[in-house]
Amino acid sequence: MFLTISTTGTPERPATDLGFLLHKHPDKAQTFSTSHGTAHVLYPEATAERCTAALLLEVDPVALVRRGKGKGRGGAPDSALAQYVNDRPYAASSLLSVAMSTVFKSALRGVCQAMPERAASPLPLRIEVPVLPARGGADLVRKLFGPLGWSTVDAEPVPLDESFPEWGDSRYVRLVLEGELRLAEALRQLYVLLPVLDDAKHYWVAPDEVDKLLRAGDGWLAEHPEQKLITSRYLARRWGLTRQAMERLELVRLAESDDLEVEDVDNAVDETTDTDERPVPLAAQRRTAIMAALRAAGATTVLDLGCGQGQLVQALLKDTQFTQVVGVDVSVRALAIAARRLRLDRMGERQSDRVSLVQGSLTYTDKRLTGHDAAVLSEVIEHVDLPRLPALEYAVFGSARPRTVIVTTPNVEYNVRWETLPAGHVRHSDHRFEWTREEFRQWAARVSDRHGYDVGHTGIGDDDPEVGAPTQMAVFTLNTHTENKKEVAA
Repeated sequence: MFLTISTTGTPERPATDLGFLLHKHPDKAQTFSTSHGTAHVLYPEATAERCTAALLLEVDPVALVRRGKGKGRGGAPDSALAQYVNDRPYAASSLLSVAMSTVFKSALRGVCQAMPERAASPLPLRIEVPVLPARGGADLVRKLFGPLGWSTVDAEPVPLDESFPEWGDSRYVRLVLEGELRLAEALRQLYVLLPVLDDAKHYWVAPDEVDKLLRAGDGWLAEHPEQKLITSRYLARRWGLTRQAMERLELVRLAESDDLEVEDVDNAVDETTDTDERPVPLAAQRRTAIMAALRAAGATTVLDLGCGQGQLVQALLKDTQFTQVVGVDVSVRALAIAARRLRLDRMGERQSDRVSLVQGSLTYTDKRLTGHDAAVLSEVIEHVDLPRLPALEYAVFGSARPRTVIVTTPNVEYNVRWETLPAGHVRHSDHRFEWTREEFRQWAARVSDRHGYDVGHTGIGDDDPEVGAPTQMAVFTLNTHTENKKEVAA
């Protein structure tokens, strides 16, 4: 089994950064033991202009059978010969997915402490799988990968025998994917879709496979047009698990479409509750509180930093007080979704002049962010690694320096009130931290003292007498006395 991952680069951003993102050095050929064979990682080419990493998995089909995995689909035993003579050593399948999860574990999660911004940004990628079993043929391959952001999905059928073309094509294809995606997104797509196309799993499908599917499908599976087929095949057509996964994906879809967090989902899908009695989702309460603070500050030009899929931008555009709204996010995919939500392609000229969407990292200074009345960091700071937080602080409070900055973040003390949130877990898998009310106040005090702001605090959501409100909000106001002293000194 074999796949290659290639990227191109420039002298400023060399292609060999791929080694950092995969956590595998380009100058070394490395070997790893997996549950189904030996995996090798090597680099056929590694220059600043182009870098290719190859994953080769050696599978022992005899050992696979002797461990009790020599069964056909549905658990029926194969013929005696077929147990030992098969495509397992050669064709990409669930065994390669298992190897990827072992060898590229950090890369699958999008973690790279050496280059966090590179890991969070799209790369020009070319992925090739020379032999991929595809039950459903090349058309199904295109249906599965086509909606996922690839500019090219080339699935070339492999003939049964090149010497006898009249025999037709086999069930295998040569897959080539090209496009600009985050490396973690590309790897997670492969992790799920390789066994889906093979339509077989070569290990026991336990209930925890549902969690694996949802983790790997985060950000793309909930909206995929072939979601049902993907889910069913990935879970080996075990209906109970498939139904559980589909229900959870529906919750994810609702959460993404309504900008709900984990704590809001139960209320959002509780059909037994009368519509008039349903509580207002916390995400909606946040937007209401933020807009009220912006109006009170007299802001007319607003930055939504970490705008995600554009829910706050959309709300701001409905209020004529806000004459200029700029949404900023590091994710190109999120900005594309925001553009569709806002219908930018059909927006009138007067309205389109009020809004712009900008791709950028909040941990770097950016001249495009200067000159605005207010900036909003709504549920953003907790997604930033703590060592990188000072860089964000300076970029926003020190460089962009709006008159008002609004920051919201979860109150970790309130987590005990969420029945659906396991003890000790944060509200979202991407949260690097969640602060108590005191920790947030201490951070806000340090930032305001360092950059010349005054700060006030309030809670958003039901205020519990013991643990406070679910969301905490700080409103920073530029200290004009301090600012005037700086201007005089300058």
